[in-house]
Amino acid sequence: MKALLINGSPNAKGCTFTALNEVSKTLNENGVNTEIIHVGNKHIHGCIACGKCLEDKKCVFNDVVNEAASLFSECDGVVIGSPVYYSSANGTLVAFLDRLFYSNACDATMKVGAAVVSARRAGCSSTFDVLNKYFSISGMPIVSSQYWNEVHGFTPDDVKKDEEGMQTMRVLGRNMAFLIKSIVIGKEHYGLPEKETRIFTNFIR
Repeated sequence: MKALLINGSPNAKGCTFTALNEVSKTLNENGVNTEIIHVGNKHIHGCIACGKCLEDKKCVFNDVVNEAASLFSECDGVVIGSPVYYSSANGTLVAFLDRLFYSNACDATMKVGAAVVSARRAGCSSTFDVLNKYFSISGMPIVSSQYWNEVHGFTPDDVKKDEEGMQTMRVLGRNMAFLIKSIVIGKEHYGLPEKETRIFTNFIR
């Protein structure tokens, strides 16, 4: 069992990483292997809606998105972490996620998802909402904790002093490990939920 943790901060060892690392340690303690990748400091092109990925099963821009696609395909759970930028997620991370979730050929059904956000003061709830939408459109159960998955601080040391936030990360890690294990057992005994042929419409037909 494995979880992929995606750090959307340009600071690879900053506040967002501090929160993700606490989740990672807890997952490891509960039998789930982890890998943290850093994408917030990469040059990532936004989606241009060319549709080429529907043919090639990968994005036309051959960068870290395609590199992460195989990790995403193989994992049982994904944790996406972002700092708060103007009450939303880091733009580089959003470009990464748009392309990863749209171009990836794997079926994400029943992969477990969780969002983690970091802010000095405010904007966490709206950022949290943005990140969770990637899971809820992909058939991915969303893991919750004892509070919204957020930490506060201006530096990593500040975040470590956010006792409630760090506890929230540990509870998230334990809940995620439990859900991953439960779904693995469920797949073995019952298989994945039945899928219907996708109905694709717009608002005028």
